[in-house]
Amino acid sequence: MSRIVVIGAGPMGLAAAHRAASLGHEVDLIEAGDRAGGMAAHFDFGGVSIERFYHFVCKTDAPTFALMDELGIADRMRWVPTSMGYFMGGKVHPWGDPISLLTFPHLDLVSKIRTGLQMFWTTKRPTMDGIESLTARQWIEGGSGRTVYERLWKRLMELKFYELADEVSASWIATRVKRIGNSRRSIFQEQLGYVDGGSETLVAVLVEAIAARGGRIHLSTPATRVETAEGRVTGVTAGGRLFPADAVISTVPTPLVSRLVPDMPEDWKARYDAIRNIGVVCLILKLKRPVTRHFWVNIVDDAIPIPGIIEFSNLRPTGDTIVYVPYYMPVTQPKWGWSDEAFIAEAMAAIARVNPAIGPQDLIDAKVGRLTHAQPVCEPNFRDKLPPIETPIGGLQVADTCYYYPEDRGVAESIRFGRMMAERVA
Repeated sequence: MSRIVVIGAGPMGLAAAHRAASLGHEVDLIEAGDRAGGMAAHFDFGGVSIERFYHFVCKTDAPTFALMDELGIADRMRWVPTSMGYFMGGKVHPWGDPISLLTFPHLDLVSKIRTGLQMFWTTKRPTMDGIESLTARQWIEGGSGRTVYERLWKRLMELKFYELADEVSASWIATRVKRIGNSRRSIFQEQLGYVDGGSETLVAVLVEAIAARGGRIHLSTPATRVETAEGRVTGVTAGGRLFPADAVISTVPTPLVSRLVPDMPEDWKARYDAIRNIGVVCLILKLKRPVTRHFWVNIVDDAIPIPGIIEFSNLRPTGDTIVYVPYYMPVTQPKWGWSDEAFIAEAMAAIARVNPAIGPQDLIDAKVGRLTHAQPVCEPNFRDKLPPIETPIGGLQVADTCYYYPEDRGVAESIRFGRMMAERVA
């Protein structure tokens, strides 16, 4: 068996380390942060253990269910009837089922029919190959019509991707529609899930299982260099020490690979460097009262500078109302440099416009998290842009969340890729 070093203890790294240890390999999992879990890691939010960045489970997330069953925690899965809304014209309108679509006041009948058909057929598509060369805008306008894009999508895309909004892949957007669309109890009822206790339940059991199989987890140990000799990996330098390795699995963001693996061929470095990412400033607000009855509300209003809110307490019981407000943006935007207090003030003002009954006195607590590499920007034919997972350096595999394409970031895909990479080690 091999000595394997896994870089990054997010869900993909944890899944890779667990699978490698289960196969009998000697495993060292190294993580720059002070806790395992990556974007799924929890923190104590005034007595509530909750994810730093929101997560939910869909009924199509088979890798998650299989791993939970293997770990003996399949009974910790919980399913909740959820709903979505659109805030437009000063009001929250229900969205996501045929009745909501037909009664939606901001589209004409033809646009409603075209939208319903496009979304329905998207949930039935076996692959997205037929739309791979299209941008999201081209695909939506071609199916639902220009009016639908202008009224429902344009501002959402611009507030997430800014100057890159018209470069986003149709396949990426359509796959998100398909995943949510297929997580339903019926055509009239969306149903999403969570793990009882939050993502920390899965993370903690994975950490225990890795240790039980002889794996070693090293926190607060940032990787600085993948060491090579004669075209093969020999180890990883991290936290000032060398971890010898016959194989290395890197799950860090691809923009970091060139610096982490200086011996990588220059043409490969260029391919990693060409993958664009945007950052996120993610606010978590604890409030005294609910904002809406929905889990997810898209906001399309020129006077409100956020694209939506995720009212997490409408999915997982948390006591007080918990709302995530994600500000995705290229880190070159001036707004990226705002203070935490400025973001909180703006988000609370936006929430007050959605629900005027809520004021500053309803804010119990707030937490602001930031990630520089939070979301890959996937353009048409994005898969062709990705270097292979197996690199020219023998024994080195590299992947991050952009490799899930056309799937978006998610725990299920992290598990699938992590296990796959572990199984590729000879």
